[in-house]
Parts: sequence; C-alpha cells; structure tokens
Amino acid sequence: SGDMISYAVLIFTLSYATAPGKVVTHRGGTITLPCRYHHEPETADPSRIRIKWTKVTDTFQFADVFVALGRQQRVFGPYRGRVALEQAGPGDASVVIHNVTLQDYGRYECEVTNDMEDDTGFVSLDLEGSGVVFPYYPRLGRYKLNYHEAEEACKQQDAILASHSQLHKAWLEGLDWCNAGWLEDGSVQYPISHPRDQCGRKETPAGVRNYGYRHKEDERYDAFCFTSKLNGQVYFLKRFKKVNYPEALKACQRDGSAVAKVGQLFAAWRFQLLDRCEAGWVEDGSIRYPIVNPRARCGGSEPGVRNLGFPDKKFRLYGLYYLISRQQLHYPFNCDVAQYLQ
Repeated sequence: SGDMISYAVLIFTLSYATAPGKVVTHRGGTITLPCRYHHEPETADPSRIRIKWTKVTDTFQFADVFVALGRQQRVFGPYRGRVALEQAGPGDASVVIHNVTLQDYGRYECEVTNDMEDDTGFVSLDLEGSGVVFPYYPRLGRYKLNYHEAEEACKQQDAILASHSQLHKAWLEGLDWCNAGWLEDGSVQYPISHPRDQCGRKETPAGVRNYGYRHKEDERYDAFCFTSKLNGQVYFLKRFKKVNYPEALKACQRDGSAVAKVGQLFAAWRFQLLDRCEAGWVEDGSIRYPIVNPRARCGGSEPGVRNLGFPDKKFRLYGLYYLISRQQLHYPFNCDVAQYLQ
C-alpha cells in the first residue's frame, strides 16, 4: 500500500509523545493507525499494559474504538469486526482498520497505561483526495429536516453529515450557500463567500455563519453532507430517447450498476472531473448536471453541480447519471455508453 505512515511514539517514564501523525487511505481500504510505546524497565509485565483507542470529534467528545488489556480485547460500535491490534512485536499499540468508511475519517487518540503511568498520542485518518461537502434538501423542500432526518438524508446519498472543519475547508475553497444546514455536531451553519443582503446583510464579513447548537428533534433546516472519492465511476447515459424516472431506474440495471446518488455525482464532479452540460436523473428523483469548466448556457459562471429541482417523475425529458462500481468497470451489454465517456 502507498499509505503514508507517521508514528505516535509513547515512552513511559519519559512522558514523551510525537507531534500528531497522519495516515491516508481510501474508502473500503485497510489502514494501520500507528502507535508505539517503550516502557522501563523492559521487564515489566506486558499483561498489565492497557491499550485504548478512541475517536475524537470536533467538539472534543470521545467515542470508544478499541481496548486491550493483556490478551483481552474489545471492539466498540461500528468498529466491531473491522479493528484489531497489528501485533507487530513488543511495544506495538497500533491498530488496523479494515473496510474504511466515511464515518472513520477523523482524529484518533492512542492511550497506553500501566499500573503507574500513562501516555497518549494522536493520529489523524484522512481520505485519499480528501472529500467534498455539498448542501442537500429533499423533494419536500428547504428547511424540512430535523437533525436525525438530515443524518439519514446524507446517508441515503452516499454521504455523512459534514463536520465544522470540513465545511470551513469547503468555504475556503469557495463554497457559498445561503441556506442553513445541520452539521454532524448538531450545530446549524452556512458558508458565505460573497456577502449580500439576501444572505444576512452585505456588510457582514464573508465566513461560515453559525446558528449554534439547535434542538435536534424540533428544529428543521437543510443538511451539509460530506462524501469522498468513489469506488467506481459515474457516467451520463442518453439513449435514443430521453427517459422518465421509473425508466431511469430500470435502465442499465445489472450487478454493480445503478442510478447515481447525489453524493456520488458530487464525488464524480470533484475527483473524476465529470463535466456534462446535460440534465439527468439521479437517485433521489432530482435533476442535476456537473460542470467543471463553466461556459455559456451551462448554468452560471462558477463550477459546481447544478440542481434543477424535483420534476414530476413521469416526465420523459432527461438522460440519467449512473454509477458502475470499481469491480464492474466494463460497459453493461444493454447500454451504449462508450460515446459518452469524458
């Protein structure tokens, strides 16, 4: 693997830990979160050493990932069946994560403890090519989602609720959106690159506007979702005739091929550089198209994924965007897509 490795080194009695390290992988990959320790005297009983890994959120909350004491080990929550000690010799507290998901992205703490002392180190898990943040609202319209519905809406579009740091990075890259949306920590925010009166007053500085933490059940906003590089490719299909939504779902159906989700179209736009000035169905019933190189009659002067809304699903006015998984990257026999490759 070409993953980058930086070790968190823990030395008992000297109480020394390295600066935070970073490892990089892709969705579905396997990655080692490295952590090593040295205890003195070296004759100390290894069965008395406790290794604990936790995930640290933006708001400095800690979620248990893994704990080991001697030969006893326990893995928590969504990490069950995917995390184990690397066991690369004495002093190795590294863990291996299999089948890395979007939810695994973030900062981890390695804590090693014996009877008398403890020390900690930090490792960040990043996704290859990082990711892309996109605003999302459903067919019901804007400001219709409570926190839990926003979380589910992102999940259905192959994404997760974005963190504040992910939204801030997207704002630095130019994201400008006038509607407030939920983030994964339960706050509601929105990024403004071009201050204007209809988005909170023109004289207010550019930045990420923050409504603070809101009531997760009762209050309703849009969502800011985060997704990463795809395990596959998105294509545009325009057959000899345009299709309605039910026909789009049936088109090209075969193992590994399906109508693209909104998050997958954003990932294809960002990482595959998919650029297509033709409107097509995506999985949630909306009509969208990705523009990398803005041009006349293609929806404005900024790059992005254009959204034409949620038309009646019976209309035969559009092509469709669909995903072929990495394992199935060959053309489905009933689809002539070669002429549409970018």
